[in-house]
Amino acid sequence: MKQSDFTPKLISILKGGLKREQLLKDLSAGLIVGIVALPLAIAFAIASGVSPDKGLVTAIIAGIIISALGGSRVQIGGPTGAFIVIVYAIVQEHGIGGLTIATFMAGLILVLMGLARLGSLLKYIPYPLIVGFTSGIAVIIFSSQINDFFGLSIQNLPADFLGKWLAYGQHLSQINWYAVIIAIATILLSLNFHRISTKVPGSLVAIIAGTVVVHLFNVPVTTIESSFGDIPSRIPVPMVPDVNFSTVKALIQPALAIALLGGIESLLSAVVADGMIGGRHRSNMELIAQGVANCFSAMFGGIPATGAIARTATNVKNGGRTPIAGITHAIVLLLIMMLLAPFAKLIPMACLAGILIVVSYHMSEWRHFVFLLKGNRLDILILLVTFFLTVIFDLVIAIEVGVVLSSFTVMKRLSESVSIKVFSKQAETDDELLFEEEIPELPSGVVLYEVNGALFFGAAQTFQDALNRMQQRPEVLILRMRHVPFIDATGIHRLKEVIREFRSQEVQVILSGVSREIVLELEKADIHSLLENENIIDHIEASLARAKVLIKSS
Repeated sequence: MKQSDFTPKLISILKGGLKREQLLKDLSAGLIVGIVALPLAIAFAIASGVSPDKGLVTAIIAGIIISALGGSRVQIGGPTGAFIVIVYAIVQEHGIGGLTIATFMAGLILVLMGLARLGSLLKYIPYPLIVGFTSGIAVIIFSSQINDFFGLSIQNLPADFLGKWLAYGQHLSQINWYAVIIAIATILLSLNFHRISTKVPGSLVAIIAGTVVVHLFNVPVTTIESSFGDIPSRIPVPMVPDVNFSTVKALIQPALAIALLGGIESLLSAVVADGMIGGRHRSNMELIAQGVANCFSAMFGGIPATGAIARTATNVKNGGRTPIAGITHAIVLLLIMMLLAPFAKLIPMACLAGILIVVSYHMSEWRHFVFLLKGNRLDILILLVTFFLTVIFDLVIAIEVGVVLSSFTVMKRLSESVSIKVFSKQAETDDELLFEEEIPELPSGVVLYEVNGALFFGAAQTFQDALNRMQQRPEVLILRMRHVPFIDATGIHRLKEVIREFRSQEVQVILSGVSREIVLELEKADIHSLLENENIIDHIEASLARAKVLIKSS
């Protein structure tokens, strides 16, 4: 990998020069994205169980750092809906202090992942797993907004999914129809205002309209002020969280979940952005930027942040092509916080509920979910297990089980891909003899087994069973391994058992076509204690010649 992989895109762009025309487009795009991000930052914070100012602080601090240090030209960073489930659970169990430490730890983990060049590995998270937990998060976000959507004003709402809906059922008689009308109007405006204007986000129009109506006509619904008090108009003083071993032990699991989820979402967003602008992001630098951003977000009292796909797409569609747009969006949010905080506290909670329900709809990926249900049974299993674990239990458990289940699925498929074909003098007329032109005649007393596929622990038993099913013992057994890409410790162990078994029956074993890398692994395993050096041969012609020599000498 080149050294430039650890160079922020902003530095590369500034070194190459930035045209005035593009600078103006970036400033304009940043202004629009900043306005779009305002209601989302507040809504995500409230849905996560923290005060709205923490969402604004996160969008400002993390937004600047992700754009300044990131490996993408157009990535917009900030709080996202994906973190709501994790953040809410951490706040319920460990409080705000625990969330700050977990976010800081997650930032350090992301930095280490980037330095270890793990950016490319996160791309291999299976798609059914991603859709499963993303759809599960969407369902949880939706269910968490029912309280404000119907204006139920339930205090101490249960954290678990089933407990929430049980509480909703017990309080249905308390529905505030003013809140329902405001929430429905917010949803309709958010989904349809683009028909009137694509420059101004419908969610912002809905918030302004809802706030004005509630304030002018004194509509009896809860607002941010009645629920959380005033919104601070300044950034808090940074503080390094006090981290000790017992705290690390208690929070390492949610910190890892934040880091993994943040890494996956940021790189997915960067990939989507690459497709939109025809660019190429630097995945490892992006992880480092995400890590630094989360550390600083925690120090300023914020919540976890990552690349936001919807805001990044808005940036691209409005002409943003450099990180200056992302930095501008954060500065716009800072100015709004400093100047308009007294007005933001008047926003009805029903408006924010409507916005988050729209977010959950877009996040649900229900079309992809339905499509995957028509696919492979193993993919369906991963999808459904991850989805239901996310909804019913916990996102951390869902990711852990999903990754393990996906690993077993891959191993099963790799094991099934291993094939072993037998060729002998007696089988020359069979359809199995596919290399007649290469080997016109196989000597009598010689059996050739061609192994195709990786000899790892999942396939090693298949390999051994195939050889043990041999009907008649030949004088020489050739194991042709030209299509074996790698072998692990279990494969080596099984191979040594096979060689030892055949040698006990006075059958000579030749390994043919073994790659140099596998030869080195076999040498480390002391394969020469069972085989002579002359019995590990590069080409099949030489292997057959060696077999004839062994037959004559026996």
